[in-house]
Amino acid sequence: MLCNVPRPTFHEEKAQDLMMKFFQDLGYSPVKDELGNIMVSKPATAGKENSKGIILQAHLDMVPSANAGSTHNFETDPIKAYIDGEWVTADGTTLGADNGMGVAAIMTIFQDKNLVHGPLEALITATEEVGMIGANGLKPNLFKGSILLNLDAAGKDQLSVGCAGGLNANISMNYTQEPASGEAFKVSVMGLKGGHSGNDIGFGLGNSNLIFFRFLQKAQTLGVRLASISGGDSRNVIPRETFAIVVVPTENVAKFKAYIEEFTATIKSELASVEPNFRFLVEPDKADQVMKLDDQRKLVNLVRGLPNGVERMSDDMPGLVETSSNIGVVKSENGVIKVIILIRSSIDSAKESLADRIVSVCELAGVDIELEGNYSGWKYNRDSEILKIMIDVFKEEFDTEPLVRARHAGLECGILGEKYPHWDRIAYGPLILHLHSPDEKVNIASVGRFWEVLVATLARMK
Repeated sequence: MLCNVPRPTFHEEKAQDLMMKFFQDLGYSPVKDELGNIMVSKPATAGKENSKGIILQAHLDMVPSANAGSTHNFETDPIKAYIDGEWVTADGTTLGADNGMGVAAIMTIFQDKNLVHGPLEALITATEEVGMIGANGLKPNLFKGSILLNLDAAGKDQLSVGCAGGLNANISMNYTQEPASGEAFKVSVMGLKGGHSGNDIGFGLGNSNLIFFRFLQKAQTLGVRLASISGGDSRNVIPRETFAIVVVPTENVAKFKAYIEEFTATIKSELASVEPNFRFLVEPDKADQVMKLDDQRKLVNLVRGLPNGVERMSDDMPGLVETSSNIGVVKSENGVIKVIILIRSSIDSAKESLADRIVSVCELAGVDIELEGNYSGWKYNRDSEILKIMIDVFKEEFDTEPLVRARHAGLECGILGEKYPHWDRIAYGPLILHLHSPDEKVNIASVGRFWEVLVATLARMK
């Protein structure tokens, strides 16, 4: 049902209408606020009226990312999902399992009249993927429950008990152009995995923007000039493709092509284990104008100087990234270069410190920067009641111990906890891989496990 209705971030109206009608047809009274957040409640089953109330929460929007050459229109076209062995994935686009699986679980719980549960409320938030706008704008005193069960986690038998906060750095640089002289080429950095800029930032994946500007820095010695650049789709996606038009002095074309082979071999060697499908393609193209050399050098030094990747690992949870940044977008248009970075940290002061470093680099480069979309992280509560209940569910129902960990990704639990500080919070979901990329897929067996744990947890709440 959800795959048939467009719901990219900022274009969620049709999906919101679907949700409202779905709950109304079941006899409930959903409410939609001015931001598009949808709230609805379901009475407790007989004998569970005095159980603590649970708020089930998921976000409706999805990241719209497609492979190069795809004609998919996320604002009008349905997602073409299909089964690939043990997984469900999509044809060349993001699947939307993030967070469609959570929304689907809420819909099923409200539809099923045979489940045992206490008082339930559902919160389906809007515009999560670009700064958690729906959660940020949610008003206080709307809910009666005391336990938030966020359904936006994505690990096998994993309970999330904390998350990173985030902050956007929007960098803008004006540039001027001059007539091109030489042979033009389209340069394409392709074949990278991409992925979630929080969950996947610690895996050492290639960043197509950084690879291109590393190439351009040395290529400048051959007189290579930049005409245009388009790298990455979103601040919260590790960029997997960057496309640029460059112009090479005719007398240096042979040296340029030799350097391409050398550079490609270097990157393939460095990233062999994590990016086996990396490609660096060059083909003839056309360009009438190029960026003035001083502006080009400024841009190269800016991108090469900006921090990207893991800044610090967590002291509390081994293997967890504490602080990071992702240079998600670098694009030129109408004389302006836009560079968009997402800063993440589970420690607000560390997030602010990294942002200050980025501001310093921008001031040195003489470019404009705006920091916006700040949201706090979610601190681990060792005494969480819902955590203890769900651990017991895993032990008693499935004879296994869940993995309890925090996530280096933004969850609305942090923002919602500021508005409802009395809420006990946890996040859980099925196994989803390669979020925010066209390789996104959800494990079918894990969806069944996710549902069984969820149903057992609702029944056990006292």
